[in-house]
Order: sequence, then structure tokens, then C-alpha cells
Amino acid sequence: MKVLVSGGTGLVGRYIVEELLAAGYSVIIGGRRAPLPRLFSRPVEFAPLSLDPDKEHIEAFDDAYFFVHAAFSHLLGQYRGGEGDDPGGFSRLNLDGTVKLFDTARRAGTRRCIFISSRAVYQNATPGTVLTEDMLPEPDTLYGEVKLAGERALAHLAGPGFAAASLRATGVYGDLLPNKWSGLIDDYLSGRPAPVRAGTEVHGRDLGRAVRLMLETESARISGEVFNVSDVVADTRDILSIVQRETGCPNPLPASADKAAVSQMSTEKLEALGWLLGGKALFEQTIRQLTGALQQRKFHQI
Repeated sequence: MKVLVSGGTGLVGRYIVEELLAAGYSVIIGGRRAPLPRLFSRPVEFAPLSLDPDKEHIEAFDDAYFFVHAAFSHLLGQYRGGEGDDPGGFSRLNLDGTVKLFDTARRAGTRRCIFISSRAVYQNATPGTVLTEDMLPEPDTLYGEVKLAGERALAHLAGPGFAAASLRATGVYGDLLPNKWSGLIDDYLSGRPAPVRAGTEVHGRDLGRAVRLMLETESARISGEVFNVSDVVADTRDILSIVQRETGCPNPLPASADKAAVSQMSTEKLEALGWLLGGKALFEQTIRQLTGALQQRKFHQI
């Protein structure tokens, strides 16, 4: 079956696409530009797609049995605060444009629609609270507000023949390049100070497996629902201590952050469908692989 993935070439979308390809799905990348050759491990198709709500993209859904919406327009490297000085344009693309794509998918006969939402919908929760899907979301950023509104719009569209679900993903890490931790690792190896911070993380391929569950589980169990997607709590010291062991770098590590203040996301609802987490072992393995890949790239650039 073919899956249309918007934002499939992004830092998060690539992991989802790779997981779908590994599972035997045919993937159509929806975006403004076709992906570069050999970006993915297997061939993919391409369909022009944008978040502009004034554009009609129903032809992109012609061959798509499923739709995974991972595209998001924001300032480079920023999600919270990603609107910059244009909150109106940010909402127009990421909410109005998103809802237009959901409606287009339903009109085109797409059978399932999966929305990659965010833990930012919970942002006002008391530090240390366990976040569950039945809590009243209280986002304190425009990013969180837009994601929550997208979830609600999709749930409203769900019905017979159009199963729809939202995945509230935490920070997504992985070993693909470019990588969100490349700068952090480079700063540490170069002797520049690293920030002290902690957060929740999930491997991109575990997120991809969550997407697969949404596509493969009986529709009555997922349609109209939201699911938390999270795994480990890690701070910058956890990341860089692995880098230090792998490289022998003598530079001092940052202090440990207060992990007890981090609100963890319960994933019991998703695990009940058969979702398995990579845990600390996958986290450590990935940082080792990432460190090796970054060193190899730096060597080839010399």
C-alpha cells in the first residue's frame, strides 16, 4: 500500500519514511521539492505538496491509501518560537494549511490520516507531572496551540472510511545526518561550554513504528484518538558522557540537570497496542553511532 508522507525529508519525517520502507510500504514524499537522489535507503515517489491553504493538492492523494502529516513550517531549528515575528503566517500555514490537507485527504478517499503532533500541547503542566492523554491540554506557546487545534480538527473529520489519529511526539533523536545534536557534540569536542538541560526523547524509528501501528491496527481502536510517543529522559551530560567515552575527549562535561523536574509522558495507551520502546540501550547505541558518523564526516572534510 502507498503512504503519502508530508515533510518526509525533514529531521523527523526521514525516520518515519525509513521505517515504512523497511516494512514494505511504498512511500510518496509530499513536499515543495523532490528529495535528493539516494536520500532514502529505497526508491520513493514524489508529489508536489505545500501548506498553503489557498492551493489545491487533491492530485497528490490519487494513489495514497494512507496519509502521514509530518510537515511543519517554522524558523530553522525552532519549533517553540518558530513563528518569529509572523505569528499570523505561522498559524495560516501550520493550522489552516494542515486542516486543508486533512480535508483534502478525506475528499480524495484516503483511508487513514496520521498527524504528528507534539508534547507541547501539555506545556503548562506542573513540573514532574506524568502526562496522560486524558489530561486537559494547556499549551503555553503558539506552536503547542497550533498542534492542539490540528489534533481537534482531525478528530472532528474522523469517521467511517476515514480513520484518523494524532501522535503527540516528544523530542525526536536518531543517528541520521543532519542531526539535531551535531552542534552540541561539536561544541563539546571543541571545548565550548554545553548547556545544562534535560528533556524527554524518543528515537525517530520508534516514532516510525508508532506510525505503523496507526496504519495497521483495527481502525476502531485508533480513530479519533491521540497517543503519547516518548521514551527516555536525558540531559546534555548523558549525551556528552557517551561522546567522551567514545572519543577520549578530556573536556569537562556539563553539570547534571534536574531530571526530577521533567514531566514524563505516559505511553501505556500506545504500548497496549503493541508498541515497544528502544529505551536506554537504544539511546546509548545511537549516540555512539552518531559520534562515529560525525567524526568520519569531519575526517573526510579535512
